Amino acid sequence: MTQQSGLPRSPYPRSPARRPQTAKAADAAAPVAAPPGTPRRRRGPHRAWWVAVVCFVALVGAAGFRATPSVFIDPLHEEFGWSHSTISAAVSVNVLLYGLTAPFASALMERYGIRRVVCGALLLIAAGSGLTVFLSASWQLVLCWGVLVGLGTGSMALAFAATVTNRWFVARRGLVTGVLTAGGAAGQLVFLPLVALLVEGPGWRAASLVVCGAALAVVPLVLWLLRDRPEDVGLLPYGAGPDYVTPAPPPPGAARRALGALRAAARTRVFWLLAGTFAVCGASTNGLVGTHFVPAAHDHGMPVPAAASLLAVIGIFDLIGTVASGWFTDRFDPRRLLAVYYALRGISLLFLPLLFAETVQPPMLFFIVFYGLDWVATVPPTIALCREHFGENGAVVFGWVLASHQAGAALVAFLAGLARDATGSYDLAWTASGALCATAALMALLITGRPAVRRGKGSG
Repeated sequence: MTQQSGLPRSPYPRSPARRPQTAKAADAAAPVAAPPGTPRRRRGPHRAWWVAVVCFVALVGAAGFRATPSVFIDPLHEEFGWSHSTISAAVSVNVLLYGLTAPFASALMERYGIRRVVCGALLLIAAGSGLTVFLSASWQLVLCWGVLVGLGTGSMALAFAATVTNRWFVARRGLVTGVLTAGGAAGQLVFLPLVALLVEGPGWRAASLVVCGAALAVVPLVLWLLRDRPEDVGLLPYGAGPDYVTPAPPPPGAARRALGALRAAARTRVFWLLAGTFAVCGASTNGLVGTHFVPAAHDHGMPVPAAASLLAVIGIFDLIGTVASGWFTDRFDPRRLLAVYYALRGISLLFLPLLFAETVQPPMLFFIVFYGLDWVATVPPTIALCREHFGENGAVVFGWVLASHQAGAALVAFLAGLARDATGSYDLAWTASGALCATAALMALLITGRPAVRRGKGSG
């Protein structure tokens, strides 16, 4: 064999091929070659994109149960005789805990890893939705639907998307944030029509069990594919240059870090403006439309499956709008984007009471498309502003901003149900929410820029 290859050429091509096969040579080369990850990048997409896919699927699973409150209100009211405000109170606990858990979950992900926290969150969602079938009293609804599912979904809130984006991406952060944010909309899209059909057919208990199974099905996928950091697989974040330095691990004490980030952020005007605008975002989406659109449409004679399908169509266009918003956030001033989003949302809500009918009419379809594009388009620019103003604590601070989002959603979810019981319609809730969106648009313009931070194409 050596004679066939030739003496002048055989030592040079063969010696590099033999060195990596020895254990000592491989161990010595690994610390130098693994971090840049150059050979792996040439073989296919960067591992960060696969992590983003898994996180998207996990967010879809978590969103499943959160899509059900609007189609459960009427069945629970008919079976148990509970008022709209009583059922809305359970929804309020859900969305409030969703927001309050987020900043601590973000810090826990920093400390204990994304994979452990996400798996625990999915198990909580499955437990809450599965135990719902044994309801016999309103406090049990609050415990299962409110506490367990609220804690689970809060642990996989939008701060989860921010944490994954900060760890795995340097370039395309705005785009990836938009895609992951749209995971919640995809969950609504996948589950809501199915849940509505199950409620009309086998009943709301069957719908709860379907959501429970969906959350459990995501757990093995997370365990198999999700990794906490690119360094765990010998890579740099997507878009990182050779001079990239891995951030130091956070100090012990996840709760202390979350509270410390809140104390520091609360001294700034930017934090309160972001928290205020995002509270309006939650009030006008999850709190009002997400919770009460279906019963409001049913009040005007529209069948529940048809109304639920409209809400699911919002999810389709939300997917488009949020991804587009992430792309815009990489290129335009996020403050102005927020002002435009809130202003357009407020105008659309003012016209909504005029659009309800027994059947789906073209003006209602126009509202669904328009509102869907704007549904959570506010998230990528809000995350970008948190990152820009609060640096390494940006993800944790966004968790607190998200808490205000859910506080606004919880308050309006309850108040809208109370208004429905008192006046017999939701008209007052739509009008008040439109006015709040106009206020949020003005607040967004008051957020000052930060000249010391230069925004590039990949900064997000």
